[in-house]
Amino acid sequence: MKIALIQQHAGPSVERNIERGVAHFKQAVASGAELIVYPEVVFQRFFPQHKRQGSPYVPDAETIPGPLTDRFSRLAREAGVVTVLNLYEQEGDHRYDASPVIDADGSLLGVTRMLHIMDGPGFYEQDYYDPGDRGVQVYETAVGRLGVAICYDRHYPEVMRALGVGGADLVVVPQAGAVDEWPGGLFEAELQVAAMQNGFFTALANRVGEEDSLTFAGESFVTDPRGQVIARGPRGEDAIVLADLDFSLLADCPARRHFLKDRRPEIYPLK
Repeated sequence: MKIALIQQHAGPSVERNIERGVAHFKQAVASGAELIVYPEVVFQRFFPQHKRQGSPYVPDAETIPGPLTDRFSRLAREAGVVTVLNLYEQEGDHRYDASPVIDADGSLLGVTRMLHIMDGPGFYEQDYYDPGDRGVQVYETAVGRLGVAICYDRHYPEVMRALGVGGADLVVVPQAGAVDEWPGGLFEAELQVAAMQNGFFTALANRVGEEDSLTFAGESFVTDPRGQVIARGPRGEDAIVLADLDFSLLADCPARRHFLKDRRPEIYPLK
C-alpha cells in the first residue's frame, strides 16, 4: 500500500491553503497513493501559537460533516483513495482538534479527536480545544486497519498501546512540530519505539513554514513495524512524502510475535 504525507505550509488565505491541499492530493493520486494524510489544522494558520485573548486571528470552526469534509469526500470517492484530514471542529458549544477519516468510497468512517490538550508557549491549545471524547479508535478502511494519534497524543504510550491492542496496522499522526522542538532525533525515535513495541507502521505528517512565533519543521516520516524509518521528507519546504508499506511484515514483527501476546495487563492496571 502506498501512503502519501502532504507536508505543506499555511498562508493567510484559508481557501488558498485548501486549493494547495487539493493540488497536492491530485499529485499524490497521480503518484499512486492509496492513502493520503494531512498535517494538523494545515488549512489555517496555526492559531494556538497565540493565546486566545488578544489573538490576531481566531478562526471559525466547522462541523463534521461540513464543507471541507464534503469536498474531500468527493475527491476520495473519485480517486478511490483513503484520506485523513485534520481541522478545527465545532459540535454544539464544543471545539476540537479533529481528524475525520474518509474511506476510498468517500464515506466518512468516523472522527478522531485529540484527547490530551497542550498548554504552553507557542501551543496554547487549551484556549481553543476541548479534550476529545471519542476515545481511541481503529478504523477498518479499504487499505487496512488505521489508527490516528493527533500531535500531542503521540506522547502518551497509553494511546499508542491501545491502538496496537486494537489491531491497528498503521497509526498516522497529523502534526504541528516546530524546528528544534525535539533535538537529538527524539522527534522520530518516539514513533520508532511505538511502532516496534506495538506492531504497526507509523506515519507522521508535519506542517512546514514560518508563522509568527513558530517555524514548522516539515521532516515528515514513516516507520515500519520494526521501528526503522523508511521515508523522510525535507526540512523547511513543501513536499509529498511517499512510502510503500508492506503489511506482510506485520505478522513477523517483534510486537506481534511476542510483546502483545505476552502482556499481563492484570498486574499493571492503568489509572
